[in-house]
Amino acid sequence: MNNVPEVKIGIAAVSRDCFPMSLSERRRKELVEAYRPKYGDIYECPTVIENELHMKKALAELKEAGCNALVVFLGNFGPESSETLLAKYFDGPVMFVAAAEEHGDSLLDDRGDAYCGMLNASYNLKLREINVYIPEYPVGTAAECADMIAEFIPIARTIIGLRNLKIISFGPRPQDFLACNAPIKQLYNLGVEIQENSELDLFEAFNNHAKDERIPAVVKEMQEELGAGNKKPEILEKLAQYELTLLDWVEKNKGSREYVAIAGKCWPAFQTQFGFVPCYVNSRLTAKGIPVSCEVDIYGALSEFIGTCVSLDAVTLLDINNSVPVDMYESEIKGKYNYTLKDTFMGFHCGNTPSCKLASCEMRNQKIMARSLPEEKTNGTLEGDIAAGKITFFRLQSSADAKLRAYVAEGEVLPVATRSFGGIGVFAIPEMGRFYRHVLIQKNYPHHGAVAFGHFGKTIFEVFKYLGVEDIGFNQPKGMLYKTENPYA
Repeated sequence: MNNVPEVKIGIAAVSRDCFPMSLSERRRKELVEAYRPKYGDIYECPTVIENELHMKKALAELKEAGCNALVVFLGNFGPESSETLLAKYFDGPVMFVAAAEEHGDSLLDDRGDAYCGMLNASYNLKLREINVYIPEYPVGTAAECADMIAEFIPIARTIIGLRNLKIISFGPRPQDFLACNAPIKQLYNLGVEIQENSELDLFEAFNNHAKDERIPAVVKEMQEELGAGNKKPEILEKLAQYELTLLDWVEKNKGSREYVAIAGKCWPAFQTQFGFVPCYVNSRLTAKGIPVSCEVDIYGALSEFIGTCVSLDAVTLLDINNSVPVDMYESEIKGKYNYTLKDTFMGFHCGNTPSCKLASCEMRNQKIMARSLPEEKTNGTLEGDIAAGKITFFRLQSSADAKLRAYVAEGEVLPVATRSFGGIGVFAIPEMGRFYRHVLIQKNYPHHGAVAFGHFGKTIFEVFKYLGVEDIGFNQPKGMLYKTENPYA
């Protein structure tokens, strides 16, 4: 992944003035010693913060060390104002964690009361309207706190990425795809920049890349990736030309931002003017860490980028598409997997899922578009069944009234042949039927969902919390009713 941040984390211990500073300092050293052999480097800020002058000194030390993420460690009760001001002025994501008491026979002179201090820290953070990450149970031994810091790393990486992200879009949403048209105000609230461009600008740039001397090398890459699945070799040169167009556009237009995602247009006029569909190129850029959403889905691209930062792996964007036929469920799922029919559905898109996430793949034409267009204009999809394994389905979305909401659900892709076309898989999420009705439909989510390949629900949920999202839906278990769920149903 070459489009995600590298986290350099620092830890600063704090100490309340009526507690021994040496206690917090010793516990910090023990935490660092527990962290480094298991997880790697961490900058140990030498200044223990007892007052605001210490806080300013520690900030300077953290900045000089190049830290872009911070752990505020309550080695004892901690100074409420100074420790929260440290979080306020530090330029990056912040985590608060506290030391547990070590021994029963040391509770006279070495009791730190960080358990109590964490309560006051949280109160002061709220007073100052500062968002930080606080683990589910934020008090622990050195080894336990080291594990908590490791869980913070992908959260920090994602927050850093979003604050340095530009989403580049091309064209308006297609007609009758209003679900992908969401207010962009929340992007700015998140710290994300957006650059909206005309399809005509993209078409001009594409034409200017004709005969680009780099095209043969990209074609060779594509041939090697597709192997026996290279069923449309005649279209590879145009696809390579388009890939270079997008990559050059990114480099010329990222401006002050370090990271980029793309919300691309793929119909209705794209095929007739460019002479292909962009699905395969979208898949290749997404595999490189530059997510490309379909149908100018800006919040879909944003969600994909979150998944990329969290997983450090390729992601995809799929339609929550169709139900699994009863006969298919009866013959291939029932009795083999612990899911009801309503727990299953098919996730599909025309061909944007990276080849590394497909069981096998072939270059084909877009079947739906070919119903109304010449087939040769619709070549460029990467088709195949999505590989079986764990997944996390999620999305961050601005509602029509410009409020942020999100959902996250863990499940799996089943090793069941789809018997269909496109990049597609049979998905299973526990209690999907109820989640579909009372989260996806009830809260007006669009048909696109981002997919990370693995179980990352815990981390993604914490990312949404850090971003200040108050409405986070998830697939609630049986017996836990949704607000809109009929208790007599």
